[in-house]
Amino acid sequence: IPFSMSVPRITIGSLRKLAAATSFNPSPSPAPAPFASLTCYDATMARWLCRAGVQVLLVGDTAAEMVLGFARTSDMPLDVLLVLTAGVRRGIIAASTDPNAPAGTVIPLLMGDMPFLSYHLSEDDAVRNAARFLTEGQADAVKLEVDATFAPRVVRMNQAGIPICAHIGSRPQRAAMTGGYASAGRTKVEAASIITDAKAMLDAGCPMMLIEAVPDEVGSAVTDLCTAAKVPLIGIGAGTSCHGQVLVLTDLLGLTDKPPSFVKRAADLGTAVTAAAKSWVDTVAKRGAGASPYTMR
Repeated sequence: IPFSMSVPRITIGSLRKLAAATSFNPSPSPAPAPFASLTCYDATMARWLCRAGVQVLLVGDTAAEMVLGFARTSDMPLDVLLVLTAGVRRGIIAASTDPNAPAGTVIPLLMGDMPFLSYHLSEDDAVRNAARFLTEGQADAVKLEVDATFAPRVVRMNQAGIPICAHIGSRPQRAAMTGGYASAGRTKVEAASIITDAKAMLDAGCPMMLIEAVPDEVGSAVTDLCTAAKVPLIGIGAGTSCHGQVLVLTDLLGLTDKPPSFVKRAADLGTAVTAAAKSWVDTVAKRGAGASPYTMR
């Protein structure tokens, strides 16, 4: 992959150093700043997010909803997600090799999201499909939604040299079991179960972790476990203590009608896109578009 030597590259190693540094910064020394992560589904957005300095790009199975129009993430086809991941990689390459790349451009860690049933049926299937993300998708790591029972599968992936980000807490691929997307860890029993899941993933050698939609106390407890293990923890709706934070890009940009309650929109691009499209409709209706810049030879 033709990376630029002049643009900083974010790796699992650099994120692990950040997590480790947190444990060596006792109060009142300032802890390292959390790193930023966003979902991304295409090369064009990847270029702009690299220029913004976003350290981790996740090609999430949320593409099922945001790109393909399905109602659930569990409808995401594996082969489509592999194609999208490769497209995001090409956008990263374009941004990082641009001779006019602005200051602050980074080569983010690229993570592919393993969709529903791509790792559930057997350990062999899990390893094979995860490897496809690294080869066909050119990802740096893969994410899968897990509980403690997946530990042997994670061990197998580690043995194969596949970096895993273990997604615990609320797990959207199990939405059918709860009747929709829901938070997790809000009772003592649920909280204890999530902490057990985190410990199992750390024991299995998981190099990264993500926790979703849990109370602050649960997020903080898992952060402490990950910090001690020097494993970076990405949070989404899980409190401010995590080493990094991720959001669905379309939620951040104001392109979704009903974002989760933990989302703070940074823009209102939905309204801007509608206004631009209406302007185009009006321009075309008035024959203000289509003038040819070409002349007869």
